[in-house]
Amino acid sequence: MGHRTPLAATLAANSISTAGTSLTLIGVPWFVLETTGSAGRAGFVAFCATLPIVVAALIGGPVIDRIGRRRVAIASDAVCASAIAAIPLLHAAGALDFWMLCALMALNGFAHTPGNTARYVLIPDLAEHAGTTLARAASLFDAVSRGARMLGAALAGVLIAFVGAETVLLLDAATFGLSALLVAVGVRGVRAAEPRKAEAPVSLRAYGSELREGYAHLLGNPLLLSVVIMVMFMNGTDQGWNAVLLPVHAEAELGGATAIGLLTAMFGAGGLVGALLYGAVGHRFSRRAVFTVCVILCGAPRFLVAAVTGTTLPLAVTMLLSGIAGGVLNPILTTVIYERVPDRLRSRVSGALTAGCEFAMPLGGLAAGLLVEAAGATGALLLMGGVYFLATLSPLVFPAWRTLDDAPEAETEESGGSQNTEKAGTAGTAGTAANTGDTGDTGNPSSVPPQVSSSAPSRPSPGP
Repeated sequence: MGHRTPLAATLAANSISTAGTSLTLIGVPWFVLETTGSAGRAGFVAFCATLPIVVAALIGGPVIDRIGRRRVAIASDAVCASAIAAIPLLHAAGALDFWMLCALMALNGFAHTPGNTARYVLIPDLAEHAGTTLARAASLFDAVSRGARMLGAALAGVLIAFVGAETVLLLDAATFGLSALLVAVGVRGVRAAEPRKAEAPVSLRAYGSELREGYAHLLGNPLLLSVVIMVMFMNGTDQGWNAVLLPVHAEAELGGATAIGLLTAMFGAGGLVGALLYGAVGHRFSRRAVFTVCVILCGAPRFLVAAVTGTTLPLAVTMLLSGIAGGVLNPILTTVIYERVPDRLRSRVSGALTAGCEFAMPLGGLAAGLLVEAAGATGALLLMGGVYFLATLSPLVFPAWRTLDDAPEAETEESGGSQNTEKAGTAGTAGTAANTGDTGDTGNPSSVPPQVSSSAPSRPSPGP
């Protein structure tokens, strides 16, 4: 049995950070609507918050390995805590201008992505360090994150109603601080968490070479590229839903921020159920068949229901069912990514995946704000829901998705009963799966950096 403290600390830190991000997801748009009354400004703040996420993902992969995954996770949470705390403190002092709000959210977005990626890429190594299987560690990573997202969203709605958005943002800052502390204390003595000795001296040329290696691996794998393109459109429309459409709809029709918390919590509860169901029985079915059905159900229906109803109950039921469908997606996508990305490229490819998947997020929030002002909330919901639906038809259209059920090729050599993955393009974690009896078809649930955006940008986890 290995040492389980680093894995437990990382899971706890990621869950606390995720819960805090749920507070931001609801608290910041509501704060903007309360202080400005403008859907367009809410969309612009979302643009400022998400554009740096894409920039950080584009260039950040090699930095994580050079600085060290533990150090990056700690620094990321510390910067995010400072940026989020500054918003209510400056507002209370009467010194918060709109450009300051935009700048602080941009700083938060830029710092948040490397921390998320650093925690994610540690999971396979921490699972081995703890003496547990990747399937169990990855499943737990996704399940506790979804549970934290659900609780954070529900708490945000209640707190905004009773104590205001400013207090919610201060609580969010505290969660980032606690997450940093857990990683600092709990993730010690793990070689994979420390800086890696560079294969070449630090220089722009060496850095560029490492960066290109990650993108080349992504571009050379048709299935991963197809995932990125589809998730990019899903994340863009999800950002419009999270940052503008749901807050505007809740303010006008559903009675306020409490409804946002309830609806987001329902989606999170469904996601948790979906992830657990897939972990229990999903390996019995075709990945592609399950993924195709669930990806179509997870997004577009909530846009349609919100557009045609002004009451909470129908939308809450839709969010719950969509969450269950969405909860199935991450286990499948995580398995595919772990299988097809070698360990030495994991940080670099994860950065490339995140950048691609979140490329449209800045435009999604901005577009939603402009559409609400131009076509009204109903028109914006229908238009963005249509984009979401078309994107989710991808597995039915593009040939690369036919390989979703294929186990990656690997060359193995036996040494004391163990198997080592040799080919580039096969995840370094595949050897772990082979040793534990898990094959490429088991579908290990997890959260990965390129998510179908959930409460936090930066990883394939569908929904609001």
